[in-house]
Amino acid sequence: MREEVESIEEKDDEAPSATGGCLCGAVRYRLFGPLRDVVNCHCGQCQRTHGNFAAYTKVKRSAFAFDERQGLRWYNSSDRARRGFCKTCGASLFWERLDGDSLSISAGSIDPPSGLKTTKDIYVSDKGDYTELAPGTEVTLKGGAAHANQPVSNAFTSAGQDFTGLSGDQSGEPE
Repeated sequence: MREEVESIEEKDDEAPSATGGCLCGAVRYRLFGPLRDVVNCHCGQCQRTHGNFAAYTKVKRSAFAFDERQGLRWYNSSDRARRGFCKTCGASLFWERLDGDSLSISAGSIDPPSGLKTTKDIYVSDKGDYTELAPGTEVTLKGGAAHANQPVSNAFTSAGQDFTGLSGDQSGEPE
């Protein structure tokens, strides 16, 4: 099992590009360098973890440092990935592959202004029937690289969505 996430090197002399943390402050972090645009993951695990789809950005582990982690706990959500949350307030903060070199960060835990924008929706075939997709995002029915470069039209409704022409790529893993 992977050890607790720690910064790869001290970043005390470098200004962070973003900061963030949980609701109660028992987990605080700094991010360095550019952040990936936000990907909305609609998989069943994200829905149960977040209460809806999950909006994640991502950084290399070497671009991450904790300021406070007394509340951090990890849950192995599969044999390949785990999720980080605050044991005090319950905030869902992180997702990472156990064999990866990056850390996905809940976009809502980043202190504003983040400067981020949402560009993709993945695992759309699992999305809640109450969720409307945002126009202009790339969409895949499952995970992996987004192959459908067509914008989402207003034909997507919560009552019944037409996914004709969208990618059904089943490779990859939920965000």
